[in-house]
Amino acid sequence: MAIINKSESELRISAAAVVEAKPEPKLEITTSRQFPEWLAEQKLSLAFTTYQTGKLFFIGLNPQTSKLSIFERTFNRCMGLWADGQTLWMSSLYQLWRFENALAPGELHQGYDRLYVPQVGYTTGHIDIHDIGVNAQWRPVFVNTLFGCLATTSETHSFTPLWKPPFLGKLAAEDRCHLNGLAMDNGQPKYLTAVSRTDVADGWREKRADGGCVIEVPSGRLIMDGGLSMPHSPRWHNGKLWLADSGTGRFGWVDIAQGTFNEVAFCPGYIRGMTMVGDFAVVGLSRPRHNKTFSGLALDAELQQHGVEARCGLMVIDLKKGDIVHWLRIEGIVEELYDVVILPGVRRPMALGFVSEEIRRVLTLGEIPALSAYTLLQ
Repeated sequence: MAIINKSESELRISAAAVVEAKPEPKLEITTSRQFPEWLAEQKLSLAFTTYQTGKLFFIGLNPQTSKLSIFERTFNRCMGLWADGQTLWMSSLYQLWRFENALAPGELHQGYDRLYVPQVGYTTGHIDIHDIGVNAQWRPVFVNTLFGCLATTSETHSFTPLWKPPFLGKLAAEDRCHLNGLAMDNGQPKYLTAVSRTDVADGWREKRADGGCVIEVPSGRLIMDGGLSMPHSPRWHNGKLWLADSGTGRFGWVDIAQGTFNEVAFCPGYIRGMTMVGDFAVVGLSRPRHNKTFSGLALDAELQQHGVEARCGLMVIDLKKGDIVHWLRIEGIVEELYDVVILPGVRRPMALGFVSEEIRRVLTLGEIPALSAYTLLQ
């Protein structure tokens, strides 16, 4: 994949190559004029996934030019993300991966200040992991969409179920309600989103327009029982529950006491993926697929009313004003995103994958523990 990155000043990082007389699929990334400056001001980088093309992208800044730095790796159907700057969790087609930064503070690798290496992988099977969190015990907690439950990893099985919504009769590999979003608070699951509270195999598809619900954990109380269209990406931030009403293109927050959704901004695309910093939210946008899952939603009419077509990319929203203050737009082969996370304190990140041989040559050494001679002999 050839990546073309340009700001409004038409900066081009690379051009498409020709292989066997066929051009590579192009990926063109354009940003608003002040997007790189915003990354620098906030002292962060971003990572996002696109399961459509199986790519994990890192967006940072080149310290030599102060221009956008784009790095990508290939992972089959990568979706959910969680990160804190040093550690990154990512779900893929049938595995859950934990990446660790291999660089010491102040160390660089080929000009990058983070080198994320996949250190631990759990084989879960294709359970369709969506959102990921990390609890107070530093264990991953994820939404197991196929079984409609919260789950964690297991040393001996595909997963360990932790909790299921009360409206589901049993755990079954049937994707009954399309449980998808997870909001964590103080290291514990707090709220979940689902497309509906249906309790039959694949029943959620009949409730796409207005069956979306918000579920409190662990009480199972329905904060909202309908009234949302395919909600995704709930996040607890600054004392509010923010989420994407994806089927309408609306971004906003939920009044927990009243059980109502309050719109803050309209985004021209299917919103999925959200991360928060200070008074800003970064959300992912996708172009809806033209199939039964995404067609016939209110988003179609909203786009027509606003006189625009659906976009793919990222948008930075001012939480106080509801303004779209910065954006990153993706054109070409990538049309759908799933998740986006902030990498705090990171300027220019990269990662190792399994396609190239590079992962064989990057070796790191842990500290030798202080052991007595007697202990070593045991």
